[in-house]
Amino acid sequence: MKNHTFLPLLLLLAACSHGGPAADSAPAASTATDVAQAPADAFLAAIARHCGQAYAGRIVANAPASATPDPFEGKALVMHVRGCDEPARGLRIPFHVGDDHSRTWVLTRTGDGLRLKHDHRHADGSPDPVTMYGGDTADAGSATRQAFPVDAGSVAMFEREGLKASVVNTWAMEIEPGRRFLYELARPDGRLFQVEFDLSAPVALPPAPWGADS
Repeated sequence: MKNHTFLPLLLLLAACSHGGPAADSAPAASTATDVAQAPADAFLAAIARHCGQAYAGRIVANAPASATPDPFEGKALVMHVRGCDEPARGLRIPFHVGDDHSRTWVLTRTGDGLRLKHDHRHADGSPDPVTMYGGDTADAGSATRQAFPVDAGSVAMFEREGLKASVVNTWAMEIEPGRRFLYELARPDGRLFQVEFDLSAPVALPPAPWGADS
């Protein structure tokens, strides 16, 4: 993947999401600068700088301790920033857990922020009954951290599938380019799960996530 393709298109899409400059507005150069400085765009651009690379992670928070075997503990955790050449589909970041390649985080630009969805697939590529859940940012966030409270459609899915605890989820992501990336799940009851990835040391690329074209 090449981020020289993604970054100019990212700015173009961001400009479209803000409605574009009116005929009597400020010069285009000024508008482009304003768009580039928006926290949502700066956050996406920071991740896009790592397009085509994969990084190893470690669990830094997992509370309370699970009474059953945890699917993440003791497994190799790898994120892969891919899908950058198709920004209209969002920035896609598969999250590999050992030999489980079912998870992909999908980040897209909305009119006033960002949207995070979790694309879950089976090994044959078919969607899991619990998939494409997530939420939109509720505030501007920052260039280094964005939070995504659960949306109504995801709440309905969780209720339908008997996942009552998940109806109050808030997910978050943090990035320090070249240093660290953090994925977080939090709930008001004290549930906190965080995985931190070392962006200073790329690792071998994992297989394509289940359901990907290549």
